[in-house]
Amino acid sequence: MDYLVRTPQQLGAVLRGRRREKRLTQAATGAKVGLRQNAVSVIEAQAGRSTVVRLFKLLSALDLELSLHDKRIGRAKGQEW
Repeated sequence: MDYLVRTPQQLGAVLRGRRREKRLTQAATGAKVGLRQNAVSVIEAQAGRSTVVRLFKLLSALDLELSLHDKRIGRAKGQEW
C-alpha cells in the first residue's frame, strides 16, 4: 500500500498506524533497529523533530521504504529511476 505524506504530522500518523497494523509496541519496533521506545514515540508524535537516520531506521523496522516523485507530474505505477 502507498501512503501520501506531505507533512511531518502525516508521516507520524502513518508510521504509528503501520506499527499498530503489525501489532508491534513502540519498544518492540525500536528494538528491531536499535532505537529506544522514546525515540519511536517522538517520531510518531513529532516526526519533524526526528533525524533522518532515525526516520530511516524506523522505516526499516516497519518494512517501509521512501519513494519520492515530482508532484507536478504525478506518479506512474512501476516507475523506475
